[in-house]
Amino acid sequence: MLKALKKIFGKSEAEPLAAETPTPVASLEPTGYPAQSLPEIAAIAEPVSASVARPEPPRPAPRVKPVAAPWRLEDFEVAPQEGKTRFHDFKLSADLMHAIHDLGFPYCTPIQAQVLGFTLKGQDAIGRAQTGTGKTAAFLISIITQLQQTPAPKERYMGEPRALIIAPTRELVVQIAKDAANLTKYTNLNVMTFVGGMDFDKQLKQLEARHCDILVATPGRLLDFNQRGEVHLDMVEVMVLDEADRMLDMGFIPQVRQIIRQTPPKNERQTLLFSATFTDDVMNLAKQWTTDPAIVEIDAENVASDTVEQHVYAVAGADKYTLLYNLVTTNDWERVMVFANRKDEVRRIEERLVRDGVNAAQLSGDVPQHKRIKTLENFREGKVRVLVATDVAGRGIHIDGISHVINFTLPEVPDDYVHRIGRTGRAGMSGVSISFAGEDDSYQLPSIEALLGRKINFEMPSAELLKPVQRKRPV
Repeated sequence: MLKALKKIFGKSEAEPLAAETPTPVASLEPTGYPAQSLPEIAAIAEPVSASVARPEPPRPAPRVKPVAAPWRLEDFEVAPQEGKTRFHDFKLSADLMHAIHDLGFPYCTPIQAQVLGFTLKGQDAIGRAQTGTGKTAAFLISIITQLQQTPAPKERYMGEPRALIIAPTRELVVQIAKDAANLTKYTNLNVMTFVGGMDFDKQLKQLEARHCDILVATPGRLLDFNQRGEVHLDMVEVMVLDEADRMLDMGFIPQVRQIIRQTPPKNERQTLLFSATFTDDVMNLAKQWTTDPAIVEIDAENVASDTVEQHVYAVAGADKYTLLYNLVTTNDWERVMVFANRKDEVRRIEERLVRDGVNAAQLSGDVPQHKRIKTLENFREGKVRVLVATDVAGRGIHIDGISHVINFTLPEVPDDYVHRIGRTGRAGMSGVSISFAGEDDSYQLPSIEALLGRKINFEMPSAELLKPVQRKRPV
């Protein structure tokens, strides 16, 4: 045994093993360790039990985040003002008032004040109002109040919405849903959207994940879900038809009829219908689908004339593009919306602007939905300078900061003119609209002026604005 140990450790039989006579710590000093490192060495040499027993230094107390005081209605002070209606004047929940406060809306717009006076009592209503009057918030506030005051059924499928909003375009559906999300953020209500051109399965998954309280949809995609048995409309308490005149023009009424037949009878639901015009066809639909409705009308000229400076240039059709290019680049406008009547016109204008160095994008029915949403976001963020659109695509666009609207071609329907120029001059801000009147569309101007109740003077573009286009790098 000793021989084996000697072979391993190199010790003679007479020498004791190092473990038998521990070397004092001080004897390590001559090996080259400095004297000041002796304490560290001693600490290392301490038994494990001694190091465990050593008390830990006190730890700093964790920081406690201050808890924000709960929001109170008293935090939303709005003084009564003659001629104006406050949201305080209606019996709205604190959750809803909190959201209205966040959005910065102290007073109702005229249509909100009039519509809510009827709908909050459960009455049906028909409203004539242009985009930009606040009609969306009017029917959303009414819907939210109804759903909060009436308990949801204890038993219902995920795909049984309590409120249904039908709109003609995908952009308008997305905008309404965004407004609904802002107004319901302090409630437990769920908002969902169904639009064509988007992933069907992705929309289905949101329906399978939670109950649907407020459903905003285009007619075609809603019918797809309904006919597949994914959506049931038998529990709809409030139904809204937005831009009924546009749905008539686009041929959606047969689909809307199919949808309405799936909802409860009109005397068992509240129905709100909004339209830019009260044509005979619109009023016939309203009579079929509503019960003793209140009629609310907001004049178009109050929307179009007060905040939008309007100009009309007399220009030959061949010079329209040159005028457009020079107006945008010479004045260095940053956020401009251009309207044309046809999709092929929109495409050609956008392509020429891009070719000539202007950062532009198009919005029409030919553009896939996911690309349309991306385009709108880029325009909203200032990444796109000029947005060229058709009336259908541009109807539901609510983007702040659009400085100029240009009618490359005058619309065939006068009401579309008001919708177009309503993209600028929003929320009390000023805006400018410029219309190009050529030999093919100047005859539309008298009917537009009749709707506005005022004349719009013709102007001749200067020679500077008609100079040939000089191509340059994108701006």
